[in-house]
Amino acid sequence: MSTPDLVADAVTKRFADHIAVDALSFSVERGSFFSILGPSGCGKTTLLRMIAGFIAPDSGDIAIGGNSMRDVAPNRRPVNMVFQQLALFPMMSVGENVAFGLARRGIAGAERMRRSHAMLERVGLGGAAGKRVDELSGGQRQRVAIARSLVLEPTLLLLDEPLGALDLKLREHMKIELKQLQAAFGTTFVYITHDQSEALVLSDHVGVMSRGRFEQLGTPQDLYYRPQTPFVAAFVGANNRIVGRASGRDGALVEITTADGWTIRARGHGPIAAGGAVEGFVRPEAASLGRQAQELPGGQPHHAGKVQSLLFDGANSAVLIQETRTRREFRIALPQTGQFSDLRPEEAVLFSFDPERAVCFSARPGAAGQDG
Repeated sequence: MSTPDLVADAVTKRFADHIAVDALSFSVERGSFFSILGPSGCGKTTLLRMIAGFIAPDSGDIAIGGNSMRDVAPNRRPVNMVFQQLALFPMMSVGENVAFGLARRGIAGAERMRRSHAMLERVGLGGAAGKRVDELSGGQRQRVAIARSLVLEPTLLLLDEPLGALDLKLREHMKIELKQLQAAFGTTFVYITHDQSEALVLSDHVGVMSRGRFEQLGTPQDLYYRPQTPFVAAFVGANNRIVGRASGRDGALVEITTADGWTIRARGHGPIAAGGAVEGFVRPEAASLGRQAQELPGGQPHHAGKVQSLLFDGANSAVLIQETRTRREFRIALPQTGQFSDLRPEEAVLFSFDPERAVCFSARPGAAGQDG
């Protein structure tokens, strides 16, 4: 088995009394796309800056390509970094931008321009070497920044929310381009983002970060379908959250009863005490909708509600339902057949949840409160 391109061993960083990264250990396989996903302030940028060498860990060690980076300066590490603002040089041509790092390494002029042109061909910008940076689109500038980094053949390419400044349509396009570029080059990418869609679409593995630690590290499918903590269940993908008490158990299924007496069942995860506070999570696509009871799957409790609003988004369309008795709101995904495209606000409907596709955890401290 090959040596991982990146290994973090109990890495810790403090700023005064604040622990930004807390004894974090993980490894990234050679040639993979690894994302660090988390909300603002979770420590992901601090972690990336330690990998790059811009700041030193207080304890622990980081190894790149099998070698410890302790006391190794940023410019001596086999890494390159792409920032959100790209930092391209407007006074240089596209080809000169890509060749800049090669010039710093003392590569002769003819050879560095040959490598620059070859790299631009590989990222789909053949013929653009003589253009100015301001003649390029946002997506093309993104590719120039990546080409400038990859031409130096780094062990790791670090990407600090590089799509954040792009408009939505271009961002969606660049997600596909980045994934294809990484696969074509085989360079290990380490990508940080607060955007779960970017992390899920792009990555082979994702570390979901909160308060300086990884809540869960796994494939995008693991995070979405098999969350290991309530934070991951709430943060990754849309979810209906139900807060209550564990009022019963039938094998793996826990019955959750809310303060107003409403009950659902969900798969229990981890230790759950009888009568203890719990959080349940039901994804919108795990719910079924019908105008009549016979339209719903058998064996599942049915709940009455009325339509609050339709959220049309093509294949991602959903409906907000207000449960009749408790007036709590639920988001339910609509089938792509268009079957319920004629729903109207205030219309009475029925809905149910598949308990095998819902998950329940012991509640986090301070988690009690309104469902969401």
